[in-house]
Amino acid sequence: MSSPFVRRRRLAAELRALREEHGLTAEQLSQRLYRSRMKISRLENARGRPDIAAVIKILDALDVTGDRREKIITIAVEAAERGWWDSFGNSMGRRQRLYADVESGAATIRGYNQMSISGLLQAAEFHQALIDLDAAEAPELDYVPARIIEARRMRQETVFRPDGPTCEIILDEYVLKRLPVPPAVMAAQLRHMVDVLSHQPRFTLRLLPLDVRIITGSLQASSFMLYTFPDLADPPMVVSEMFTTDLVLTKPEEVASYERHYDRLSQAALPALESLSHFADTADRLNEQIGSGT
Repeated sequence: MSSPFVRRRRLAAELRALREEHGLTAEQLSQRLYRSRMKISRLENARGRPDIAAVIKILDALDVTGDRREKIITIAVEAAERGWWDSFGNSMGRRQRLYADVESGAATIRGYNQMSISGLLQAAEFHQALIDLDAAEAPELDYVPARIIEARRMRQETVFRPDGPTCEIILDEYVLKRLPVPPAVMAAQLRHMVDVLSHQPRFTLRLLPLDVRIITGSLQASSFMLYTFPDLADPPMVVSEMFTTDLVLTKPEEVASYERHYDRLSQAALPALESLSHFADTADRLNEQIGSGT
């Protein structure tokens, strides 16, 4: 399926381009349609699921016919679709809803995890440990624990489907050293990753060791994900994690900047098989420490 989120942004760009081709402002178009400027603005800024009837009225008002009309209506229909994540509402958390939506239609996923392990590779016990950390820090969670665990499982099933995207994630060793989950939970999580990655040829996880230097350029300030899509008219996208929100970027120069930095991180990261060995060895050391009581 196509990502409704990506399709909404594509629809917004198509409608904005149409209006500008006709030399109209949003206010002038709204007057021609006898609709509020706010409704035009919502469509052109991809805010919420589109009203297909309103899209058709715009096409009629601008005399759009033929293949272009069909293409835009198809995009609008796909933008209005509901995914499995919509049934969860905000109970699964806004960030995870965004990821689930974009991943559903991605062709490739590349990313850098600086502060946590990718949700696509998290075992249930590890995810519960993260929920416990959130609960200790915040009096009220902005998600429902039982629902977010179920949503995480469905995200994993979606990405690991037979026709799912190709994924490569770079994991900063900082996460393994600093994330305050119990050693037994971290050891089990590392073993889980080794098992999953051994059975998922389209998913690669590479470790960025603490003691390597990044070739040229500044250090990355946050985790980020890079996406491409089967329809080449859907531009590549970056989702960069901030502390309380996420930045979604599609401008070519912004995406190119993240791609260059990803390439630098990739040059410094360990190869996939060496990374797997490191995860397994770290799990063994943690288990030994647990057994010795140190």
